[in-house]
Amino acid sequence: MPETAMDSVARATPPRVARRIRGLSDRMIAWIFVAPTIFLLLAINIFPLIWTIRLSFTNFRANRPNAETAWVGLRNYERILSDPDIWQTMQATAHFLFWTLFFQVLIGFALAWLINAKFRGSNFWTTIIVLPMMLSPAVVGNFWTFLYQPQIGLFNYVVAFFSGADPTGFTMIGEVALAPWAIVIVDTWMWTPFVMLICLAGLRSIPESIYEAAECDRASKWRQFWTITVPMVLPFLMLAVLFRGIENFKMFDLVVQLTGGGPGSTTELTSINLKREAFEKWRTGYASAYAVILFVTVFGLASIYVKALNKVKER
Repeated sequence: MPETAMDSVARATPPRVARRIRGLSDRMIAWIFVAPTIFLLLAINIFPLIWTIRLSFTNFRANRPNAETAWVGLRNYERILSDPDIWQTMQATAHFLFWTLFFQVLIGFALAWLINAKFRGSNFWTTIIVLPMMLSPAVVGNFWTFLYQPQIGLFNYVVAFFSGADPTGFTMIGEVALAPWAIVIVDTWMWTPFVMLICLAGLRSIPESIYEAAECDRASKWRQFWTITVPMVLPFLMLAVLFRGIENFKMFDLVVQLTGGGPGSTTELTSINLKREAFEKWRTGYASAYAVILFVTVFGLASIYVKALNKVKER
């Protein structure tokens, strides 16, 4: 009988090492394999967080590494929480989060409902709908920037038609009032397919027997939708909102590609403001305190949301 690879390894293992391995439990062997990965994750995630918290109590500047660093206590946090520009940025971020999540959930669920009907060519249209999600944010930003140009921008002509403005001198991302909505449209176009796929998974996880039982009880389609479909898809919807909410709170590249972070403060989200404080003004200690506040905010809201999600799943 030919010698297998395991037989070769066992024969090449020194007797002392082989006795030690045989004396280990399966759980201990699993921890030996998993421990390097856990250590690497802790080094990548935990150490930078602790270092950021430490820097948030100082006036450290990254462009002056040899300068004396002074301990300022809670001064950075007080300045951030009392700055009206920071609160305006928070308001712009909340506006962006609410409307992107609203449209993505609404349109994504509607598309999932249509695709789930399994009409002729549904697989083809699913592939077409999912395409924007596969593109790079830089490519999407450049593509939509051309669409928003005054000469060739299709959306500018549509908005100008309804508003009565001159389309040749009108640009959507150049108007202060419309610039946030331009970003909402692009993000919705790009990430609605993600919500659609999660909703589609939820719809197809519902057993057909439940609908058959409801039809035997003479429940209307509308009642089936509200008493069966919505409650059973709700955990999937909430999961999609959680993923997209965390990602949109960190939105940076798409906004910069479209507007450069302007005009004014209408499209200056917290991530862009944080980048400006850290890498343009080089107030590293101040930016670290800003990052800690954002982390605590996202972590706290996500924890509350996950508890609500677990309660929905238990029903």
